[in-house]
Amino acid sequence: MSFETRAVHRGARMGAYKARRILALIRGRSVNQALDDLRHDRHRAAHYIYKVLASAVANALQNPTVRANRLVVSKTFAQDGPLLQGGFRMRPGPQGRAMPIKKRTCHIHIHVADAEAAPAAGSATGGGDE
Repeated sequence: MSFETRAVHRGARMGAYKARRILALIRGRSVNQALDDLRHDRHRAAHYIYKVLASAVANALQNPTVRANRLVVSKTFAQDGPLLQGGFRMRPGPQGRAMPIKKRTCHIHIHVADAEAAPAAGSATGGGDE
């Protein structure tokens, strides 16, 4: 049985399309290799994703049976978040119209897994006493 944990950054100040490009680079890689790649990536999204991945690793290491060198990035995805509120700033549109400026956000999800670790004793997925 594998052990999987996750970390989420909700409301990251970028479009989901920009985050998905970087997430596709690290999906399926070992955590150490993914962190190294993100540390040297020049895209702005890489900084946000690096922090989320580091948080997912820290969450996984709360289980004493998990080893950091066995962790793999199992799932990554980014969803569109709500548009930022605050004033309607406009930009010119076609035929003299005014179009709103959309300030996009996204939710970044990263799951890391250790195939050899056992689930924690107090885990919610373990069934329980019945």
